[in-house]
Amino acid sequence: MARILVLEDERAINDLIALNLGMVGHTAVQAFTGKEALAIAERTPLDLLIIDVMLPDTNGFKVYEKLKGTPAIFVTALGETADKVKGFECGADDYLVKPFEMAELLLRVEAILRRTHKSENHYRIDDLDVDFEAKTVTKAGRPIELTMQEYALLEALIRNRNIALSRQKLMREAWDVSFLGETRTVDVHVQRLRKKLGLGDRIKTIYRFGYRFEESQ
Repeated sequence: MARILVLEDERAINDLIALNLGMVGHTAVQAFTGKEALAIAERTPLDLLIIDVMLPDTNGFKVYEKLKGTPAIFVTALGETADKVKGFECGADDYLVKPFEMAELLLRVEAILRRTHKSENHYRIDDLDVDFEAKTVTKAGRPIELTMQEYALLEALIRNRNIALSRQKLMREAWDVSFLGETRTVDVHVQRLRKKLGLGDRIKTIYRFGYRFEESQ
């Protein structure tokens, strides 16, 4: 998985981002000032940067100017269009305004890593093997036929493993739509995945919210 620099001066937010990145298999390298981030970058190969714009000793834009070449997501409390434009002009791959859902950040991280070929290509657990490039699934060495939507839902759950995802979030991720009405279709597809892949102990129901794919038991 990826090694990701988290540059955020608010320790609680930094710790939360690092925790969630770790839960889905990434290695988070934490920094709280621009100077500290630059020192880390000199000695540690990085696959992605998550940079807060407002820092105690400088601003994130200036830090990124010295780290160009590595994909970056800017995070800030500023919502002004000018700040977003400046971020993208600096070469940032994405921009998030606080407050944001941690699941949203993880989805954007995964999208950038896929685009830069730093994302995992295979996922294995128990006797299940998922090939994200070929979009194939095998169980105990036997190919399992999934519909396009079943596979998309399985990949969304795995890539956000150990994270509780709402039904609406899963609709946006697996069906690529903003869905405000009946979410029963998610429940139906989860039941199909559990039956076809024997994932009853892995895909947990979060009461009145959604689902979570549990990697550790």
